[in-house]
Amino acid sequence: MQKLEGKIYSIFALSAILILLSNCSGERQEKIKEQRPNIVFIMSDDHASRAISCYDGTLNQTPNIDRIASEGAIFTNSFVGNSICGPSRATMITGKFSHKNGFLANYRSKFDGSQQTLPKLLKANGYNTAIVGKWHLGTTPTGFDYWNVFPDQGDYYNPDFIDNGDTVRLNGYATNLVTNLAINWLNEKRNPDQPFMLFVHHKAPHRNWMPDTAKLDMYDGHEFPLPFNFKGDFSDRGKASAEADMGIWKTMSWSHDMKFTDYPTEWEHYKPDGEWHAKRYPQVELGRMTSAQRALWDDYYESRNAEVKEGLKSGATSLEEHIQWRYQRYMHDYLATISSVDDNVGRLLDYLEANGLDDNTIVVYTSDQGFYLGENGWFDKRFMYEQTLRTPFVMKYPGQIKPGTKVDKFIMNIDYMPTLLSYAGVGVPQDIQGRSFHTLLNEQPVSDWRNSIYYHYYMFPGTHSVKRHFGVRNERYKLIRFYHDIDEWELYDLQEDPNELKNVYDDPNYQGIVAEMKEVLRANQEQYEDSYELAMDYLENNRW
Repeated sequence: MQKLEGKIYSIFALSAILILLSNCSGERQEKIKEQRPNIVFIMSDDHASRAISCYDGTLNQTPNIDRIASEGAIFTNSFVGNSICGPSRATMITGKFSHKNGFLANYRSKFDGSQQTLPKLLKANGYNTAIVGKWHLGTTPTGFDYWNVFPDQGDYYNPDFIDNGDTVRLNGYATNLVTNLAINWLNEKRNPDQPFMLFVHHKAPHRNWMPDTAKLDMYDGHEFPLPFNFKGDFSDRGKASAEADMGIWKTMSWSHDMKFTDYPTEWEHYKPDGEWHAKRYPQVELGRMTSAQRALWDDYYESRNAEVKEGLKSGATSLEEHIQWRYQRYMHDYLATISSVDDNVGRLLDYLEANGLDDNTIVVYTSDQGFYLGENGWFDKRFMYEQTLRTPFVMKYPGQIKPGTKVDKFIMNIDYMPTLLSYAGVGVPQDIQGRSFHTLLNEQPVSDWRNSIYYHYYMFPGTHSVKRHFGVRNERYKLIRFYHDIDEWELYDLQEDPNELKNVYDDPNYQGIVAEMKEVLRANQEQYEDSYELAMDYLENNRW
């Protein structure tokens, strides 16, 4: 009997302990829910969605970015309102389109740091705020307790940083250094009594795609298939595409892009680099390297470049073969820089987990816009076509976002600010043009969400000669109006023509759709307070 009573007592004691542990766990979860979340916002520069394996899966592998998606949500229809670096960044932190935040283009514009921004609102509501890496808005960062950013674009090797006003040079590879600074701030500089918002902004994979020395041979032996319309036939599009200067052959430089310190000038198809490109690569980019870095770099590139020059000089390599070779070098370098980004996303995620910060931290990975990876024979961005209009966006928040969530609704970069404010419990100002998409993540139907998006690009005349244009996209159709020195309309049926090769604006069978999409355009411009007349006013008054 005593033995039985002892067993019963043990069972009751064990049950009590389990209940207590369960209650503690429940209390912990409730406490986490009551706490305002930390925010880690990781952004790269020019990262095409199809160069992320959770979006495409065939080009390269990005297991750490995929980890954010699998532990949280992936957004399959994420778009930007102006596909160029500075304006996109300004839009993200203001929740407003370019014509409202005043930063329309990378040149001639400077961001007005006195205006309302995401970091300012979070800081005013008790958040400890910091940014490391790329700022690229032409003015000093405001709204941050701590900032340590590249001057302008930054450099891949041994870059300069402006550390709260003081310029210092750090030895190492930029992507690794940005993560080092982020972890150092989390470890030593943040206020542990406050929730935090940390922007981790990478230079990569921005042009000119200089891999870490440890990644130089990562894709050796791998040949990437040529993408659609690689030869750039724009006969069914219009002048805007035909006149753009962003071809892998005609625009990429021998030095800055292809990594040659000298080039085969005797080749009949050779086009000399511009003065900036010819000096920038050998004098600045290679000049920043340590002797050890330079030795590894030269050992890899110079021997391969010698083979290319010999093939061109002897006539063994045709023009078409050389153009395809250029594409392979571009892809090898571009994707190798992304591998470093993904490694460092993993480092940051591991740090959060190891230090007990992951449970109550929102982690976002995105890019300032998409990028061309040889589609239409192009690199770069700017156009409203899908490759650069789309941008990756994955986000996790344990306990609040169900792992494996997939969101197909249209989101835009004007929505990032109100979404993060909403999760932080901070009121969203009435003048914000975006909308919080936290409602799309709680598995409840949202009937009044947007079914179209608006776009406006201003930076012409300018680099790559992409004409000014605005337009709208819904689930099936895209309408674009090019203006300035041309006045052309384009309409694409994305269901029948997903690669946007045939403009059907003048097709008699689509005139009803043209009328419908012009009404969608009118409604978007009315909602966001933009117009052709306002665009022409910017132009006539030289305000981009």
